[in-house]
Amino acid sequence: MRLEKLLEDLEYVCIQGSVDVEVEDVVYDTRKGIRPGSLFVCIRGRKWDGHGFAAQAAGKGAAALVVSEPVEDVAGMDVTVIQVANTRYALALLSAAWFGHPAEKMQVIGITGTKGKTTTTYLVKSILEHAGFKVGLMGTTGILVGNCLVQADNTTPESYVIQENFARMYQAGMEIVVMEVSSQALKQRRTAGFTFDYGIFTNLATDHIAPGEHASLEEYIACKGMLFGQCRIGIVNGDDAHVADVVKGHTCQLETYGLGEGCMLRASGLGLVRDPGKLGVAFHVSGLVELDAQAAMPGRFSVYNALCAIALCRHFGVEVDAVQQALLEVRVKGRIEKVEMPQRFTLLIDYAHNAMALENLLAALREYRPGRLVCLFGCGGDRAKRRRYEMGEVSGRLADLTVITSDNPRTEEPDQIIRDIETGIVPTGGKYVKIRDRREAIFYVLSQGQEGDIIVLAGKGHEDYQEIQGVKYHMDEREIVKEWLEGMGL
Repeated sequence: MRLEKLLEDLEYVCIQGSVDVEVEDVVYDTRKGIRPGSLFVCIRGRKWDGHGFAAQAAGKGAAALVVSEPVEDVAGMDVTVIQVANTRYALALLSAAWFGHPAEKMQVIGITGTKGKTTTTYLVKSILEHAGFKVGLMGTTGILVGNCLVQADNTTPESYVIQENFARMYQAGMEIVVMEVSSQALKQRRTAGFTFDYGIFTNLATDHIAPGEHASLEEYIACKGMLFGQCRIGIVNGDDAHVADVVKGHTCQLETYGLGEGCMLRASGLGLVRDPGKLGVAFHVSGLVELDAQAAMPGRFSVYNALCAIALCRHFGVEVDAVQQALLEVRVKGRIEKVEMPQRFTLLIDYAHNAMALENLLAALREYRPGRLVCLFGCGGDRAKRRRYEMGEVSGRLADLTVITSDNPRTEEPDQIIRDIETGIVPTGGKYVKIRDRREAIFYVLSQGQEGDIIVLAGKGHEDYQEIQGVKYHMDEREIVKEWLEGMGL
């Protein structure tokens, strides 16, 4: 493709060479290989700055460089240099053009919020597929095209990867794409270069405010709100305390859902459902849609997730029975995932890895009046210590028994992380035990399970690894449970 064609949607200055050159590939990471004719986009990351590799790229035959600052060491080399204000934004637009603007050929749904993104994407996918649509998915658990799941490094990948997979989805016959949109992705303009048909907001809490993430709550809110300047129809949680700030300055048509009287789609009459092998919640939906529904996952937050999916799927003309059936059948790996057990207790695996998520989960499960509520969790290393104290306090207050263990200690000592969690739990007076090895800890809670218990393995969710001293070791909690069952002859 000619460079001039790729640059059509960008404001730029050609400071060296000519835009009348042929581009054979678009590259933004030198580790992925630069070949003659490549267009190399110099991205500045946390650890590396692509501008420092500009001469190396030119030396390998790159046809052009896209920069946001001068790169003097390529002066006089046979390479075109294009200067833009923001190379991440440029990469997004260049990638969309390189892959032929695939988002324009499908309907794209973007879901943002602190919690509920993953579950809601799967709910939407399930409902739409029940109605006969072909749906691709992109999010925390990976990129799903048909039955093919590819792991992704981020909840919302780099813009090139987004466009590459949009193209894959379109070629595979997908009509709709539903994707999680993180605040970091919006901040870094990874989702630039196309317009979302629908933008969704689930909720917002004071998370992700830390060095390397967001400097303040105001910045976090502003980044979330960018989605509503990039979509045609916005569907938002009308009950959330921050919703007005999130949609401030929006350019889209807005709809609201929630439990409050003023919401355009509203749930009422919530009732708990606990049958053998089942924890759920039933409710009535009124307003934009009228129906009775039941979510196959517990808690008020499950009603919000379901409402959000219903609010969206009505735009696709989905019949009521398809909505109802899909809500009963959808299962999301690592999100209040029920593990089938021959025992007389309920075992759940959930990704709750901060205080807000853990409190919502445990408070919801307490409403089902378990014999005991048992919570096993650890905390990630190289992360804010405050999270450890807070999660310890939450579990100590809400669980009848807490088992403190390891999560992803990364470069920290697991014992220190466990002591930090203990600092939070001790003042609550809650009962707890410490078992450093997660496999041993899971064996312990299973062997101690009593009739009527609800046991939660929290923090890992969909993850099938444990990261220790920079190395990822395979560890899937489902496999550990299976190993225990086989050892018990069950």
